[in-house]
Amino acid sequence: MKLILILMIFLISVINAQELKVKANKFNADEKAGVSIFEGDVNMIKGYDELNATKVTIYTNKKHQPIKYIAKGNVSFKLKTKKGSVYKGVAGKVIYLPNLKEYHFFKNVYLQQIDQKKEILGDEVVLKMTEGKAYAKGVKTEPVIMIFDMPKDKEEQ
Repeated sequence: MKLILILMIFLISVINAQELKVKANKFNADEKAGVSIFEGDVNMIKGYDELNATKVTIYTNKKHQPIKYIAKGNVSFKLKTKKGSVYKGVAGKVIYLPNLKEYHFFKNVYLQQIDQKKEILGDEVVLKMTEGKAYAKGVKTEPVIMIFDMPKDKEEQ
């Protein structure tokens, strides 16, 4: 019963008054520490945004408001920025910082901006949701790869 109460408080207190729906095979929470752990086929939906992972840990402040999300294991996602850009992709690990409205993607990141037909492959990518900007870093052995869909020149047609 206490577990259900904690989950209800958490879901009700989600910022921006937008419903966050979390589905998982297993759920554990420590209200005192402000940690909720969802494991097994985790699916999170908030508005247009959707994230899937093997494990998601949500950290909350004393008011039960989320301050950090960490998703690990076969992470896939689709996101829409404040400016309307649509992204989808995969990563080994994703950290979302709701106060900054930033996603940090790690390990074998593939980020595709659907509306602009741009792709980013790297080992660390940051997406700022309010600005609609992405930043990428490669690792020492692998560079960042960016792919752009270029319009054809008149001479090529």
